[in-house]
Amino acid sequence: MSSNTECIGSLKSPLGDLGVLKFPPKEQWPEIISRPVFDNTSLFDLARGVLDDVKKRGDEAVKAYEWQFDNVQLSDLEVSQEEKAQAANQIPDELKQAIFTAQKNISTFHSAQKHDLPHVETSPGVTCWQKATPIEKVGLYIPGGTAPLFSTVLMLAVPAKIAGCREVILCSPPNPEGKIHPAILFAAETAGVDRIFKIGGIQAIGAMAYGTQSVPKVYKIFGPGNQYVTAAKQWVSLKDVAIDMPAGPSEVEVIADDSADPGFVASDLLSQAEHGADSQAILLTTSEALAGKVREEVANQLEALPRKALTGKSLANSKIIILRTVEEIVEWTNLYAPEHLIIETTGYKELAGKITNAGSVFLGHYTPESAGDYASGTNHTLPTNGYAKAYSGVNLDSFLKKITFQEITREGIRNLGPTIEMMAENEQLQAHKNAVSLRMKK
Repeated sequence: MSSNTECIGSLKSPLGDLGVLKFPPKEQWPEIISRPVFDNTSLFDLARGVLDDVKKRGDEAVKAYEWQFDNVQLSDLEVSQEEKAQAANQIPDELKQAIFTAQKNISTFHSAQKHDLPHVETSPGVTCWQKATPIEKVGLYIPGGTAPLFSTVLMLAVPAKIAGCREVILCSPPNPEGKIHPAILFAAETAGVDRIFKIGGIQAIGAMAYGTQSVPKVYKIFGPGNQYVTAAKQWVSLKDVAIDMPAGPSEVEVIADDSADPGFVASDLLSQAEHGADSQAILLTTSEALAGKVREEVANQLEALPRKALTGKSLANSKIIILRTVEEIVEWTNLYAPEHLIIETTGYKELAGKITNAGSVFLGHYTPESAGDYASGTNHTLPTNGYAKAYSGVNLDSFLKKITFQEITREGIRNLGPTIEMMAENEQLQAHKNAVSLRMKK
């Protein structure tokens, strides 16, 4: 660390280390904002081997890898109607109601993203337009590791059904008894998933990318996963199937001032940190006093968390950064391009208007990231690792493709023809010119 940067301490514990940096110079910002990203290149050989095997042997290979990686022997890969019914009976009514409420809000928000695309006359007699059509077949991958992400089922399946995707399938790894978590199955039924398969990891991505005797091939794959799933998605996206976006460890940035409740801020940092050991949580502030209070709250709240060991590890990737001005905070944020951005300041709307790079923004003291993760209605499948500079989060358009149309009348080709002829001739594409010239002679 340069002598220009004052490191004013860190929260040391056996579980983690939440460092505090004061006034880091701008030349150090790119290094400081680096994420704890796993290098997937070393996994490509493994992923390619499994994917090639699934492509060749289909169900037989999938079942073999389920035994190898998930320690489960499966006779049938697809979840039966009986299993779905049993799952519904295992879900408490309170959780069912919460899933229904989240589903309604997600549906309301994504339904509002529908809009008509106008016909435009670009010049007399030349009309152009677009039509949005659903991707016919989509596959959803839902992790089933340390936490059953049934909320992600809603985030992906609800907009897929609103878009009109004809076939929505879902893969999720089973437990050693060959069962998928009942909340995942119930959420899938609630959201209208057509078929569900007990497959995890690389073999799930391969099954959806190539198709097997049981699993239909899809045209686009959505969903988070570990580094093996990420590597598999990246590989199949090169030539076999589309994917939603590049994926990496989850992250949050909180901007706060002295008006913020330190307990709220600490809880926001920890709620992101508990996603995994490679998650990252950043606090930006101009207040040294707030920074100290938040550090104390983080330490206190961490001790009460059931996942404190995992959460503590991610604190080593996390930090509190004190900057001199709000303008510096805005500049830093747009460079970092956080997946989640929480703004807990006075005048938060004005500050938010200056943000150009972020996946999803949470405004005010009573808007935790947890709301977007579960039930406010926005989508929680978002770009990480700085990809928010170029990528949007999952939305209705993610499940649609746009086809362009154009219609040219006699008048239109007469008016526009000379322009096309001139351009084609100068690109030395005579057949292109002839296609226009013949029509004009008529």
